[in-house]
Amino acid sequence: MTKITLVGAGSTSFGLGMLLDLAAYGEELAGSTIVLNDVNPNALDLMLQAGRLLNGQGMGNLHFEGTTDLDAALDGAEFVITSVAVDRAATWQRDWEIPIKHGIKHVLGENGGPGGLGHTLRSVNLMVELARRIEAAAPDAWVLNFTNPLTRVCLGLERATNLKVVGLCHGIGGAYRTVGITMGLVQEVEEARAQRKMLEERFDIKAAGLNHFTFIYSIFDNERGIDIYPEFRERLAAMPANFQPLSRRLLDAFGLFPAIGDGHTGEYISFAWETSELKGYDFDGYAQHAGEAREKLRQFVAGQVGAEEYAGRTSGERAIPFITAMLANKNQFELALNITNRGSIQGLPDWAIVEVPAIVSASGVQGLTIPDLPPGITALLAQQVAVQDRAVEAALHGDRQAALQALLLDPVIPSYEAAIRILDELLRVHAPYLPQFAERVPS
Repeated sequence: MTKITLVGAGSTSFGLGMLLDLAAYGEELAGSTIVLNDVNPNALDLMLQAGRLLNGQGMGNLHFEGTTDLDAALDGAEFVITSVAVDRAATWQRDWEIPIKHGIKHVLGENGGPGGLGHTLRSVNLMVELARRIEAAAPDAWVLNFTNPLTRVCLGLERATNLKVVGLCHGIGGAYRTVGITMGLVQEVEEARAQRKMLEERFDIKAAGLNHFTFIYSIFDNERGIDIYPEFRERLAAMPANFQPLSRRLLDAFGLFPAIGDGHTGEYISFAWETSELKGYDFDGYAQHAGEAREKLRQFVAGQVGAEEYAGRTSGERAIPFITAMLANKNQFELALNITNRGSIQGLPDWAIVEVPAIVSASGVQGLTIPDLPPGITALLAQQVAVQDRAVEAALHGDRQAALQALLLDPVIPSYEAAIRILDELLRVHAPYLPQFAERVPS
């Protein structure tokens, strides 16, 4: 019996995913209080009704509450799960368009590159404000963060608060999809998603690095009882040329394959544009998918769609399994948690936020010590740690100089003049979201 608070619960993807996971683990969490919080009362009410309906139909035994009062939602919480953003799609689209306008060839623009800087400045400021409210209302809570850019947000919270923070991301799933397709067990991405459980049982894949920039260092076939990394390399070489071309280049040059694949990996690589269509994120598709999911949820709440639509489904995220592992002292192995390094990856600072396998128990989280990565991989990661350090300092203190340094250190930026223009425009366009830079933005 515990209190779990979901901040940002009105989000169709995050909120619904957490409700499905709570239903899946309802027996282990029986009697617990789940508090949904969001600034949008209509979205919040829809999720609250859905949660109670799933609970009432035997898919859980939990007590659901909902409130727009953040302090009330946080009061006494043992776990706080966060996924928050302001005008996410609109601001992300500007993060994509502004660098393109100034001649920068970048990929996605969410977590790395110049777009990642804009996102960092907004998200770190927003999350630190939230974290201070958590410190006041629930200082001993575990904060499980999904807000991107994940590594940078977690680093900002580590520097600005005393909270226990863990970053969670399902990106490791990309490794299973790539390996499954390459080894011929599934044919394409959607089939791989549908066969997620089979692939996770068949393969033991270990990766490490930074969130959205991790590298597979071990692939073990549980059925055959052998390491198949050499075979994976051979089969990969025979795949069509348009299958993960950037990741294959990195494997050839640096010795390890990126776990998440070309998309997010390309945000950190100077030459990613050579193999990318440079279309950015599918913002229209994102809006359409969110609308369809929300409409289906409304139909479920109205009784027009049965519970079988959601029965047995889970999000693939690890927040709820993390919580049950800690409550039941399971000493549970987790494939990928974002935590303070403290020696897990040699060659990176102890203070860096790294994504590594870890053990979760009642006593906390223990990151595993990773075998030494190839020197070139360590160098790629260290370069991004330096960028993240400057970006987070800029976000925390409204430091324009640090923000400029973050851009100039970034391998995606080839021009000093472009960096100046991009920074000025990012700060001007996003000024309403960046109070820490007030009176520092050029007119």
